[in-house]
Formats: sequence, structure tokens, C-alpha cells
Amino acid sequence: MWRDLAPIGRDAGSRGYRRYAWTGADADCRAWFRAQAESRGLTHELDRNGNQWAWLGDPAAGDAVVTGSHLDSVPDGGAFDGPLGVVSAFAALDELRARGARLTKPLAIVNFGDEEGARFGLACVGSRLTAGQLTIEAAHKLRDGDGVTLPQAMEAAGYDPSAIGPDPERLARIGAFVELHVEQGRALDLTGDPVGIASAIWPHGRWRFDFRGEANHAGTTRLADRRDPMLTYAETVLAARREAELAGAVATFGKISVEPNGVNAIPSLVRGWLDSRAADQATLDTVVTGVEKAAREYAERHGIDLDVVRESFTPVVEFEDALRDELGTILGGEAERPVPVLGTGAGHDAGILSASIPTAMLFVRNPTGVSHSPAEYAAEDDCLAGVAALADVLEGLACR
Repeated sequence: MWRDLAPIGRDAGSRGYRRYAWTGADADCRAWFRAQAESRGLTHELDRNGNQWAWLGDPAAGDAVVTGSHLDSVPDGGAFDGPLGVVSAFAALDELRARGARLTKPLAIVNFGDEEGARFGLACVGSRLTAGQLTIEAAHKLRDGDGVTLPQAMEAAGYDPSAIGPDPERLARIGAFVELHVEQGRALDLTGDPVGIASAIWPHGRWRFDFRGEANHAGTTRLADRRDPMLTYAETVLAARREAELAGAVATFGKISVEPNGVNAIPSLVRGWLDSRAADQATLDTVVTGVEKAAREYAERHGIDLDVVRESFTPVVEFEDALRDELGTILGGEAERPVPVLGTGAGHDAGILSASIPTAMLFVRNPTGVSHSPAEYAAEDDCLAGVAALADVLEGLACR
């Protein structure tokens, strides 16, 4: 499976993945998912929001156990973030069948669409729509860098966008959702464990900073006469690093847009996107407030107009204690020591769904801690340990 999926959407230059929602690479990933489902005799289903489901058993029976993740990527992302959870789900089902496990509940594998938000700027679109956390009106306003709306992109890919929206009936059929994911950090590498259980997802969000100055000639305009928004933006980037260090959080300006974007022109507009995350809401508020305060002080000093817009936000997610503890019992019964429980600063579909249904997550060790990069990596032995752990969990939840 991994060998067949690996070439899809991979850029020859960067060696990273560009699997963006409702593009050709996305279509190829979806075809791969459907082929894996049908080759196992599973019922393939596409829901109203473009998420893919592979069912073993009758979905209408209720109390289903669901696993899976996503197949899309960030720009030049790695091979494991998302796909490891989907590949491991199919492999775990194969393991259950090899064990002769007798399911007493429906089992499903899911591929949620547009989890990374690389094309339309909002993460977890497929799961947000399903859970009713993204309104139909807001979804219709989502645009990519070329001005193509989400409905237009879906229609161009051959899907009907008229049905998108909340899907409470589907969620009501699910008794538990367990997402396996490569760890995006080095906590497991430091403890020496191949697999861990998630405790919580840090609160996180994205803020757009628009710095507006005055375009002018780079060679003839005196420094004293300039209203250069790039200077204010650069100072704000440094302020974000400083505020994050002081608070024990993270803050990153990872995306920038410049107008007119000429080598010999002072910009008229610099637009930068801040991503910030912290272990708790108060700390996150402190960081973002501090960054904005510094940005406004710099802007006033340089004669720059500044607008700050919060584009997305996800509050802290505490995974359900009962399900999390059950995973710990299932995986720790034969182990010499308990399976580690750890938090994460990365958002996931499981976090979105946690407000509607019981959810949990498993993490597979990442020896370098690198993620959202072509260097992202997990060793084969650890991946197989993740499959075995997921199979144990699915057996414990769906065969009782």
C-alpha cells in the first residue's frame, strides 16, 4: 500500500508532496482509497462533504467504530502526516482478519477531505462541515489563491457541492473514532516508546496581519521618506518569536504575500499569516495579544496601517477520558510499563469531531520530530507497531 501511494502528488524538485484538495493529486489519492476498500470487500461511500468511507458491516446499525485520517498534504509536505493513519487503518483491518476477530459492531475507515487547509486556508474542512463547525455560507466563501471557490473546485473535480453541510445523522451512527497519526514532535523518541496515546490538542489559530504602506522606487526614495510595510512585518516576526519564548508557546509567520512584489520596489502591502499554539487558552491569548501590540507599535512608528484578522481558531481539545483510558487498558495489559500519554500542538480531524462523538488518538514515534517537510519520517518497525496497536484497539472496541 505504501509503495503504491508514495508517488502520488510528489514534486520531482522538492521531493515533498503537493496533494491539495480537489486537484488531480487529490483525485488519485481518492482513487487509491476506493481501490483499497473494494479490494477488501468493503462498501465505499462518499458523503455529502466529500469525505470517503469504507464500511465493514451495516452503517445503520449504529455504535460503529471508525478509524482513519487524511491523504492531503501541506505544500511540500511529508509522506506520513495523514497517510500513515489511512494506510495503518487498512493494515489493521487485515490484521484483524488474520486473527480471525469477530466484529460485533460496524467498522469503518475514513479519509477526511482537506484536512491541511493548504488550498483554501482553513484546516479540517471536511470534518468541520460534517460536525457543523463550518457553516455552509462560510464554506461557499472559501477561495484559493487563484480565486476559485470551494464549490467551484468541488464541481470541477466532478462532485456536487450543493449538498455540503452538517451531517448529524452520520455522526450519530459512530460510537468511537480513533485516529492514528505520526507524532509531530520527539516526545516518544525521548521516552523510547514506539506508540503513544494523545491526551489533548493545544488551542491554536491563524491570524492574518495586513501591513499597508506606500509603494515607491527602491533606488531613489530616501530611507527617511519611506513607508515600508516590510520593515514593520520583519519586526513583527521577531516579536512573535520573542513572545512565544517568554510564554513557553509557539508562534510562526510561515506564509507571506507582497504587493507589488518587485525587486526594485518598496512594497505597498505585506500580508503575513501568524500560526500560534499554546498548552492553554490564557497563554495563547497572551502570545497573540503581545504580537499584535508590538505590531501596532511598530506600524505607528513607521506610518503603516495595520489590520489583524483571525481567520481560524480551535480551542483546547481534551480527548474523552473514558475512551482514552480504555485505550490505555487495551494497550497496557501485557506491557511492562504503561503506554505514554502526551499532548500535541497539532490540529487533527479527531479534535474537530471530539465535540460530537467520543474520539481518541494514537501517535507513532517520529525519531527526528520533523513534520510538514519532506524529511518527515517514521521507521518501518514503529509503523508496524502502530498497526498492531491500532488492531488491538479496534478489536477491543469492536469485538466486545
